[in-house]
Amino acid sequence: MDFQERDPPSLAESTQSAKPSSAQQASELWEVVEEPRGRLGAEGIMPERQEGHLLKKRKWPLKGWHKRYFVLEDGILHYATTRQDITKGKLHGSIDVRLSVMSINKKAQRIDLDTEDNIYHLKIKSQDLFQSWVAQLRAHRLAQHLDVPRSLLPSTTHRKVPGAQLPAAGSASALPGVGPQEKVSSWLRDSDGLDRCSHELSECQGKLQELHRLLQSLESLPRIPSAPVIPTHQASVTTERPKKGKRTSRIWCTQSFAKDDTIGRVGRLHGSVPNLSRYLESRDPSGPRGLPPPDYAHVQRSFWALAQKVHSSLSSVLAALTTERDRLRDLHQGSDPSRLGGSEEEESCTSEVTTSLSEEVLDLRGAERCQKGGAVGPPRRRCLPAASGPGADVSLWNILWNNIGKDLSKVSMPVQLNEPLSTLQRLCEELEYSSLLDQASQTTDPCERMVYIAAFAVSAYSSTYHRAGCKPFNPVLGETYECERPDRGFRFISEQVSHHPPISACHAESENFIFWQDMKWKNKFWGKSLEIVPVGMVNVSLPRFGDHFEWNKVTSCIHNILSGQRWIEHYGEVLIRNTQDSSCHCKITFCKAKYWSSNVHEVQGAVFSRSGRVLHRLFGKWPEGLYRGPPPGSQCIWKPNSMPPNYERNFGFTQFALELNELTAELKRSLPSTDTRLRPDQRYLEEGNIQAAEAQKRRIEQLQRDRRKVMEENNIVHQARFFRRQTDSSGKEWWVTNNTYWRLRAEPGYGNLDGAVLW
Repeated sequence: MDFQERDPPSLAESTQSAKPSSAQQASELWEVVEEPRGRLGAEGIMPERQEGHLLKKRKWPLKGWHKRYFVLEDGILHYATTRQDITKGKLHGSIDVRLSVMSINKKAQRIDLDTEDNIYHLKIKSQDLFQSWVAQLRAHRLAQHLDVPRSLLPSTTHRKVPGAQLPAAGSASALPGVGPQEKVSSWLRDSDGLDRCSHELSECQGKLQELHRLLQSLESLPRIPSAPVIPTHQASVTTERPKKGKRTSRIWCTQSFAKDDTIGRVGRLHGSVPNLSRYLESRDPSGPRGLPPPDYAHVQRSFWALAQKVHSSLSSVLAALTTERDRLRDLHQGSDPSRLGGSEEEESCTSEVTTSLSEEVLDLRGAERCQKGGAVGPPRRRCLPAASGPGADVSLWNILWNNIGKDLSKVSMPVQLNEPLSTLQRLCEELEYSSLLDQASQTTDPCERMVYIAAFAVSAYSSTYHRAGCKPFNPVLGETYECERPDRGFRFISEQVSHHPPISACHAESENFIFWQDMKWKNKFWGKSLEIVPVGMVNVSLPRFGDHFEWNKVTSCIHNILSGQRWIEHYGEVLIRNTQDSSCHCKITFCKAKYWSSNVHEVQGAVFSRSGRVLHRLFGKWPEGLYRGPPPGSQCIWKPNSMPPNYERNFGFTQFALELNELTAELKRSLPSTDTRLRPDQRYLEEGNIQAAEAQKRRIEQLQRDRRKVMEENNIVHQARFFRRQTDSSGKEWWVTNNTYWRLRAEPGYGNLDGAVLW
């Protein structure tokens, strides 16, 4: 093993000591594991799996050591409290040892792993175990330098997705109608973009050679391992010592060598290795102290300037390739009528290690549907009528102070705190990624179907990331909402079936799935945060296989209610089970943010067999995506669409949310009078008329109080119009559709029927 031995620190340099040798013997002897050079070991042989209990030092500000169970596999070191937690997917963290700086202490039997974010201190009691762990860590670190073919990696054997491959020029079935040779020839004759790409790539090659030369110049110039890079305007400012618990790689290495150079990488270990500064000096004894020399700064500036030019050229190449790809795809889709609607499977993501072209094609499918409104129906709007955002000039002190401990669903809030959507529309927003359900309905493997159902359950929370500053309108009793989306293949209805407690029921159906749920919420105000606890189950049925999936929802919490930047998080455990097939089930944990950790919004879970064996391991972040498999070669199951332009001025709405309250003249003639789109206060808020929205909101709420008073005086019980209540033997209640909404809409039509006057 290649080690660089560092001298122990000596107290004689700073103070006069009668026994300097004793002090040196008492100091710990650390060894920094050098970066692997070249290719070592037999080609293609992967390191072994290592697992067991180790002692891990608690993170600051806590002290001491605690026992954790570690598993080293495929270059990733996972750890949790117990082995059972590892099996269940309840991980405390993961460390990529191949990208970490490793330092060991043979005498103390300690191993330190330094990543960009944290330093992990490990201790092993047994000398044999210590040697075994060091050997395996070294083997896994060398694995990244072994030239293993991609075909041997498990991540490369991914699912074949229809539509992900571009059509072959000689395939007659790919481009029917006009001859395929003619279409491809016409495309090639008008490919100026490809010529530009070739020119840009030629220039990039020359610039990369120049970058290589500059990098060699930087390595040959004297380096300053012990002095920070101080800008000119800060040269006169006294450098303060960083506080305990805060560290930065810029203290012990220059900026350009913070990631590539050995000195720069081991420099971040200074906080845990006591004599690292002496080790650095021994590696570069001629290096002067102080600011970098002028030659070094000049070469460094030239390096970054040239790197910017390379980045600009590559961006231009990417834009040109994207344009050419879109043209070729349009030729392919325009000549195949059966693919106009697009396969729902095309909206899924494939493995991140697959070809970038296929990945970009899949990634753009969902965004194109939102922007173009799909292949069926009129174009959808891209913004609200009046650009606005969550009301920031409303003081919540008086409102919340008088309602601490109360159910806030019964408290009337100013309209400035609302967004121009109702809770009924929020339920429909959970179907933004209904393509995952379509994908599940096309999958024959029941465990694979469970993976897509889990991704769909996580995707329901993605739209809330930019929506912490406002709340949806509370529906009045009897209010309804419909959403018919031929481009997405489903139609949706929802109704407010109860007022106290507030219960919203919904039902959606398509050729591939049936989706329904009834939800009620409990709100808890804790002074600085607001907790929203949903009660009820989400149900999805796949008629093709007879599956019936059901799962619960997690708790949502809005922080900084009274002051500061509001933000939302979701935490809790989701249990997904198939009531018709017990061969597998899924557990997903929405991790709660910790004050000492920067990792927020994390999701971890796994699909288990009937016996409890892990079949698929899932991880990700609910606003960013969900992945399957170990991190280096993980497969992207789902990731959200990109946000529309100026979404901050449109209440943080996604493209799908912007379309939910859109009202056309044709649609208005078909809607019942109770539909949310016809609610005046919500419409005024969308148009930016705050005063009119507030007045209408108070009037509608008063009308509801008057109706309720009349019903109580006459012993009248409200009957839901489009849903009915069901009860099982244990007394559990839920709401399901009575299958009358779409039949009445078609014949005789809601314009010919009397409806309740809600506003």
